[in-house]
Amino acid sequence: MNAAERRALMLREMGLAPQWRLREAPVDASVPAATSMIAVPVVVPDAPDTTATEAAPAATDRRGDIMRMDWPALKACVADCSQCGLHARRNKTVFGVGDENADWLFVGEGPGADEDAQGEPFVGQAGKLLDAMLAAIQLKRGVNVYIANVVKCRPPGNRNPEPAEALACEPFLHRQIDLIKPKLIIALGKVAATNLLAREASVTSLRNRIHQYRGIPLIVTYHPAYLLRSLQEKARAWEDLCFAVDTMQGLINSGSETI
Repeated sequence: MNAAERRALMLREMGLAPQWRLREAPVDASVPAATSMIAVPVVVPDAPDTTATEAAPAATDRRGDIMRMDWPALKACVADCSQCGLHARRNKTVFGVGDENADWLFVGEGPGADEDAQGEPFVGQAGKLLDAMLAAIQLKRGVNVYIANVVKCRPPGNRNPEPAEALACEPFLHRQIDLIKPKLIIALGKVAATNLLAREASVTSLRNRIHQYRGIPLIVTYHPAYLLRSLQEKARAWEDLCFAVDTMQGLINSGSETI
């Protein structure tokens, strides 16, 4: 068996045998007429890359499934989630906590070390400050208040969530909001505001006015962890809370007028 024959055998064993076709040899008047079989490889085009087109329907299907979930199914889905790299280091997912029919929804950026250990948002020093902020406007965790985060797993070193991580968790928060149907959303800090409003801007430029998240009024204020580092901003945060109370009262009054 010569080299060409060995190569052909190997290709056939691998399922890569070339396809051949017949081609007539040029006619030479000095040579008796004959038909020569000249091997000409036929190029078979590569199969189209369907990775991107297959991934898009998969993402759509996942989102659609999440949008149909009730509370127990949604909690189970979050607990089993491995859509981004944050799941690899988590101790517990941090789903959210509070009244599932609350008028008030507070959204932060993501769990810290204490939250990762306990599985509940805002339980560390920032959580104590948030509870104090709620008490200052006659609210209490779990009573007409729900607290959630943009991402459900702790980013390493308490860094901000990356866009892909926030995107992986976005359907969860979207569905939570659909189920809660809050009258007012309070975005705590820049990360929450950026993801809920789908725009990049500072808290300073976004505060003291009413935004909209899919038709729901939204107010931006400082994250409690930032306030712990920047005590001078507490006065502005208090202004934001008073503005939120006035906004909620207006929503309640307008609702009662339409009944």
